[in-house]
Amino acid sequence: MRVLIVEDDLPLGEALAAGLRQHGHAVDWFPDGVQADAALAAAGYDAVVLDLGLPGLDGLAWLRRWRGRGWALPVLVLTARDAVAQRIDGLDAGADDYLVKPITLDELAARLRALQRRAGGRAQPVWTHGALDWDPAARQARWQGRPAELTPREGAVLEALLAVPGKVLSKAALQDKLYGWGADEPESNSLEVHVHRLRRKLHPSVVRTVRGLGYALGPCNPDAPGAAP
Repeated sequence: MRVLIVEDDLPLGEALAAGLRQHGHAVDWFPDGVQADAALAAAGYDAVVLDLGLPGLDGLAWLRRWRGRGWALPVLVLTARDAVAQRIDGLDAGADDYLVKPITLDELAARLRALQRRAGGRAQPVWTHGALDWDPAARQARWQGRPAELTPREGAVLEALLAVPGKVLSKAALQDKLYGWGADEPESNSLEVHVHRLRRKLHPSVVRTVRGLGYALGPCNPDAPGAAP
């Protein structure tokens, strides 16, 4: 999952970004709504963690602006404003969840996973497709019940494809899910390497190559023939 954090408290913003990266997410963090607005227009995020007490235009105003544009991505408000009326205002402005500081990283990560499940129309915490099971909380893949050890980037590729079964993701869109701004520049063939290793560790049918377009989730059928390279 690629997450955008909008938080003007520098130590907290750094801690949130570092903690969510340890949970396997690609994270970008900005201290104000102007930069966050530009980032949302330029990259495909899966969720936003939004503080309300931002410099200039506050977080609630930015949230209303984004919803007014028809942007439907999940937004989790994380704020010190704890009055019931303030929570109601945040939810009525379009927030999908509302957390009051202080919070733990584990709870924030769990809330983001819940938002991701709802956005994808999933009720179960473990995603199942054919013979493949993926547990986003544990970052654990299983093929026919047997665990497979994936690297964080391999897990991110698998999760991105599982989130949109039946849809083809371009190489650029997949890389967008793996690397936040400021991350080390990926090697030109890094995505192909991740896909190759997923097929080797799980099964060739897990990832389908759509020539000239990108990759899609495969049938995840142990009886399926080998996938194209």
